[in-house]
Amino acid sequence: MKFARIILANLFRKKVRLFLTVGSFTVALFLFAFLVVVSAAFRFGADTSAADRLIVANRASYLYSIPLSYKNKIVAIPGVKFITYSSWFAGVYQDGKDPFGGLAIDPQGQRQVYPEFILPDEQWRAFLNDRQGAIAGAKVAAHFHWKIGDRIPFTETANGAGVFELNLVGIYHGKRPQDNESQFWLRWDYFNEKVPAYSRWQVGWYVLRVENASDSARIAKAIDQIFANSPNETKTQVESVFVADLLKQFTNIQSLIVLIGAVVFLTLLLVTGNTLAIAVRERTREFAIFKALGFSDFTLLSFVLVESLVPAMLGGALGLGLAWMAMPVVAKLVNGILPNLAVSYHILLLGLLTALLFGTISGVIPGIIAMRMRLINAVRAV
Repeated sequence: MKFARIILANLFRKKVRLFLTVGSFTVALFLFAFLVVVSAAFRFGADTSAADRLIVANRASYLYSIPLSYKNKIVAIPGVKFITYSSWFAGVYQDGKDPFGGLAIDPQGQRQVYPEFILPDEQWRAFLNDRQGAIAGAKVAAHFHWKIGDRIPFTETANGAGVFELNLVGIYHGKRPQDNESQFWLRWDYFNEKVPAYSRWQVGWYVLRVENASDSARIAKAIDQIFANSPNETKTQVESVFVADLLKQFTNIQSLIVLIGAVVFLTLLLVTGNTLAIAVRERTREFAIFKALGFSDFTLLSFVLVESLVPAMLGGALGLGLAWMAMPVVAKLVNGILPNLAVSYHILLLGLLTALLFGTISGVIPGIIAMRMRLINAVRAV
């Protein structure tokens, strides 16, 4: 640290340039964290899928329903262990300012098919005993500041089910950090009573667990053969494949976000590297004096690297900190459309390492130029 005063003097030689360099890294690392989080959110469902779960949906599109009567035929297929079904709903919460959506679920099979969702037994019994009962994921409950016993009013618009007044009887958590705690459940039988007559006794999709994951392909083929040439043909897929197909619908959006962010990110880093290179060229006289005084080439390289790393790490820390604070706001704005929007400690660590890497890259070439500068050439430039 004996050269700390020299390094500090050089850092603050041009305060505006230092401020802009730190700002460039701040914006770049903010974008970095945002892109990593959003990309992870798009892959979230595929990352949490189970190998022994199959999804049975309408062959035309998952947006079309299939009859509830299919359940008994599916259960009769050898190898099917548990089955449940759900229907998607959407509307507005309270005064119409908050978009709201969730799943109308089959209370009988939900826990067997999704064992990763943890809920106290007494809360589940309350759900089974209350036709107007509802269960929220921990993140949804925290978002709306709900607690057990709250009355939840909302208007369902996607299926024309109208106004609901639900009792929050349970809050579930995931066994694993990656489990989706952004869902909201109500009872399918109650939901079925509220939808228009032409939509009753229809479900959005079936989810089933099989005895052996290796039998998934056979069971999927058997299900689709049973309902082939029917008015509502089915398409049965392993959960991860089903989720991947859903994600393909958003691939263009995801790719566009990542592409734009990556271009801006790399541009900022290139501009920062060029700024540091200019700063070294401006200091030819100074480096000539240092060499004449006996400073080693390695010392000159160290000067440039430290002067590059300090704004990189400072700007990186600021950018990651801003992303950490901003992501809960973004999550609130999208209201669960993209789950698990959070800057994890792993992302923070990766971001700091990225700032360290690009700070080093930005400084190493100018540093080598300074290190290899011949004294006679430097003196001529004075």
